[in-house]
Amino acid sequence: MSLIYEPEEDSYLLSEVLKEETLELIKTNKNLKFLEMGCGSGINLQIALKLGIKKENIFGVDINKDAVNYCKKIGFNSVQSNLFSRIKGKFDLIIFNPPYLPENKDEDKESQLVTTGGKSGSELINKFLKQSKNYIKNNGEILLVTSSLTKGIKWNNFKKKKLETKELFFEEIYVWKIRI
Repeated sequence: MSLIYEPEEDSYLLSEVLKEETLELIKTNKNLKFLEMGCGSGINLQIALKLGIKKENIFGVDINKDAVNYCKKIGFNSVQSNLFSRIKGKFDLIIFNPPYLPENKDEDKESQLVTTGGKSGSELINKFLKQSKNYIKNNGEILLVTSSLTKGIKWNNFKKKKLETKELFFEEIYVWKIRI
């Protein structure tokens, strides 16, 4: 069985920002389409539902088959996909708490799948940002978690705003709001 990413400080930080940001979006869009990339344990899928996003408009994606199966078991539309490779349609809100740490050769391979974003930590984020342009609606938003240890993020033509910062003992984690 693969490791399903259990909520940690970064998940909870994203959840708090999601609560703040989504309420305003739902007021203006009753049919908000929501996608969580890297849905893991489904914590933010559940929060999206509690916030009032219609269940049929909530979608989870994970590369980990066990995470997808778990999210399906708790009642959410979920698909196994490497980023957007098996995703169709456009979304009003996409959230992603990606593996964002730089490669650590001492970390075991299974753990690296949920923590490591590539050699500098940004490789997966950069692929996500490049692909996301095809899946975000006009005026759509992306909430993205990164770390002070993540180097080399290519923001391209996105407008970004740091919404929240949390200091941990060896890094800071950030939640960004991103728009095209």
